[in-house]
Amino acid sequence: MGKIRIYADNACDLDNEVLQELEVKLFYITVTINDAIYKDRLDLSPTEFYRMIAEKDVLPTTAQIPPGEFQIEFEKVMQETDDEIIYIAFSSGLSGTYHSACIARDMVNPERITVIDSKSASVGYGLTVIRAAKAVQSGKSKEEVIAEIEDNIRRIQHIFIVGNFEMLKRGGRIGATSAALGNLLNVKLIAHFVDGKIMPLEKVHGVKKARKRLLRIMEERGDNIPEQLIGVNHSDDYAGAIEIQNLIKKKFGCQDFVVSEIGAAIGAHVGAGTYSVFFLTK
Repeated sequence: MGKIRIYADNACDLDNEVLQELEVKLFYITVTINDAIYKDRLDLSPTEFYRMIAEKDVLPTTAQIPPGEFQIEFEKVMQETDDEIIYIAFSSGLSGTYHSACIARDMVNPERITVIDSKSASVGYGLTVIRAAKAVQSGKSKEEVIAEIEDNIRRIQHIFIVGNFEMLKRGGRIGATSAALGNLLNVKLIAHFVDGKIMPLEKVHGVKKARKRLLRIMEERGDNIPEQLIGVNHSDDYAGAIEIQNLIKKKFGCQDFVVSEIGAAIGAHVGAGTYSVFFLTK
């Protein structure tokens, strides 16, 4: 009987050190900038990505992982080991990557390969990956690991301050008038995830008020927050993320955090100046 291997993709926005410690292997969504193709977080760091889009004023585009990439890796594991695979995918509401993996699974070995739609993005997705990997390391069965994953997917909350109205406008998520007014009036859009898709929640004037509102939403929706592993992310503003982390510590007494920078796969759609918090509801 082989072991259980956890796979994810780079849209989970976890640092390499965390992934290595948890023995999680990544597939890579690609990002195109001025006809150059990069694998986000592999040959293009978040810092380099935000510098490039600021200097070149371009709209980066992303591409889902094709079935062939999954097929090659899945076949290698199936042929060389007795291991089983659980691949937790970037939200199907934002990418076709989940469906690509399902195609590859069905072509290779659907009995030993499980593909799960995280319905999440960035560190919210990453927290589910962490929970799955820790469940494997603790010796839980495949069925028990899947149950942990599904519980996290049902309960994970994504609450975020959108950094760049222009990126949302280009991506077709808001109109040109809303984008112009938002930038002009220093309006910050707070959004959340509903069934794996980004949905607007409310608008707040100024980033300080928006950060405070994040905490109030955590208080309204969270379950036993002080005992949780809390996720915080940012795009090109580490100091801002640490400020949010400190606010959460002060208000709730939390001690366990994952703080990470949003990579190009997500940053291509939300731009610089985005901040998010991730936690579990009841």
